Amino acid sequence: MQEVNFDEVVAQILDKDPRYHHDSYTFLREGLDFTQKLISKENRGATRHVTGQELLDGLRQYALQEFGPMAKTVLEEWGVNQCSDFGNLVFNMVEIGLLAKTDKDSHDDFQTGYDFTDAFCKPFWPAARLAAVSPVPASKPE
Repeated sequence: MQEVNFDEVVAQILDKDPRYHHDSYTFLREGLDFTQKLISKENRGATRHVTGQELLDGLRQYALQEFGPMAKTVLEEWGVNQCSDFGNLVFNMVEIGLLAKTDKDSHDDFQTGYDFTDAFCKPFWPAARLAAVSPVPASKPE
């Protein structure tokens, strides 16, 4: 069996769908590995299929770890502006055979993720700025 060259396969994807930068696919692959390790730790070493929501959370954590306060900027530079873009990347990789999916997996798994500002910027905002944008709790009637 011939070994798949990741860069060559990504080049094939980019020929069909040039919306995303090559590095976004590398990030996704590394983020999936990161997520699988997190899940494996939680399951005492057992590996299993990663759901879309689990992958989104893992990608968030991985981006914060790798890029810190620049995470949102880096992702946007690669064409990744919202969680549905991660879904597009995943399904581009599924379509060409780099990733596998189950019958339960769909693009919809990536539609209700997180807001990129909340996920990638707010963790680095100073407390005063967070307080300024946080909703004020309603006062109780006396």
